[in-house]
Amino acid sequence: MKVLGIIPARYASSRLPAKPLADINGKPMIQHVYERALKAIPDVVVATDDERIVKAVEGFGGNVVLTSVEHSTGTNRCLEAYQIYQSTNSTPFDVVVNIQGDEPMLEPEILNALVSSFNDHNVEMATLTVKITDGNVLFDENRVFLIMDKNSDALYFSRSPLPHVRGADKKDWMKHHPYYKHLGLYAYTPAALEEFSNMPQSAIETAESLEQNRWMEAGRKIRVKIVDHDSIPVDTPEDLERVRKLMKKQA
Repeated sequence: MKVLGIIPARYASSRLPAKPLADINGKPMIQHVYERALKAIPDVVVATDDERIVKAVEGFGGNVVLTSVEHSTGTNRCLEAYQIYQSTNSTPFDVVVNIQGDEPMLEPEILNALVSSFNDHNVEMATLTVKITDGNVLFDENRVFLIMDKNSDALYFSRSPLPHVRGADKKDWMKHHPYYKHLGLYAYTPAALEEFSNMPQSAIETAESLEQNRWMEAGRKIRVKIVDHDSIPVDTPEDLERVRKLMKKQA
């Protein structure tokens, strides 16, 4: 199976400007993500809209493509990056993995788990989840939750905890049902990536501000793999300092 990992990396960020270039123990964040992704996927490329990120990636010897500044989602940026990269590679790719550029502590094994979803040739799109063990997470509005069917395909993604346990106090919900947090990594067949990117926004997608619901609202399936490693995204200066300390301890 030929796999391409794409790391979308925008320079602009309302809460942490120039986030991909933020220094973490002597390396820009994007380099940490890139190097960890390479441990699982031989072909990795950064997709950015800014020459400063291009220069940084070239500086550490990484693959990078410059994409349009007009993309509204990372998925659309992935599609353009895939098309650019594919045009210079004669071998076609079977799977494209969308890797978050703000997770410098990415565990390579979860990428392997994600790609393994495509051992089932019926799978067009896949993503990851982790079981919630801390009840406080259920009430964090920055989290995304999901529920799955018996085939490990997603039923729905929401910013509200799913399912609602009728008649029980919210603090006791986890006693009645397992809850899962979505990890924002996706993988697609190239055909699914192109189709998804060209679909118009859907009503549920707009309501939840979760683009994966667009695919499901169109009647399509997303395979979900449960992994043990939680993600630690960097969205704020406080997150950045926390990750610096954690990675320094691991060094």
